Amino acid sequence: MFLTSHCREDYRSKMNHKTTIHLEWSGPLKLSEARSSDTDGDWGVYQIYGCHPVYGNDVLLYIGKAERQTFGKRLSAEKWWDYLPDPTNTSVYFGRLAGEMASSNDTWDKMIDRAERLLIFTHRPAWNAQMNLGTLDKELQDIHLFNWGAHRRLLPEVSGGRWTARLSTMEKYHVFKDDEPRQANCESC
Repeated sequence: MFLTSHCREDYRSKMNHKTTIHLEWSGPLKLSEARSSDTDGDWGVYQIYGCHPVYGNDVLLYIGKAERQTFGKRLSAEKWWDYLPDPTNTSVYFGRLAGEMASSNDTWDKMIDRAERLLIFTHRPAWNAQMNLGTLDKELQDIHLFNWGAHRRLLPEVSGGRWTARLSTMEKYHVFKDDEPRQANCESC
């Protein structure tokens, strides 16, 4: 897992990313193959594509997480996708934490949880019931998530600053006009 601290002050914005999460995606796997994936320590976030009765074929159906259990065990515990309109045409992608140095299991769990919540909120998969950020809104505001590899239809980069309530309190937010005063040039910009 890769955690990077960015403390650069930006006086023109409230954006101040503090935690970067990298997910390296692999796939596609058939649902049966994904359920048999049982390598110790193989945890992360997963996404499932398939047929939806309203949205059509090959759509993002679900984003989930496997914490302290393998992808295979987590996927085997769920039975609802066996009742999809076309379960044989279902594909699964695994997102594993990546970066320069792995962290403790507790930190892994937090990063997996936050990545899953931010991805669900941002992409709104058809079968995810929990789409609001709830109590995690504040915890997700400083997350900057990069999706690498076979991330399929997920955005390659997702920011908690963009998708949470972080910027909704900008008191002086407005569209700039030509005739308004301007700040001096900023070296960090």
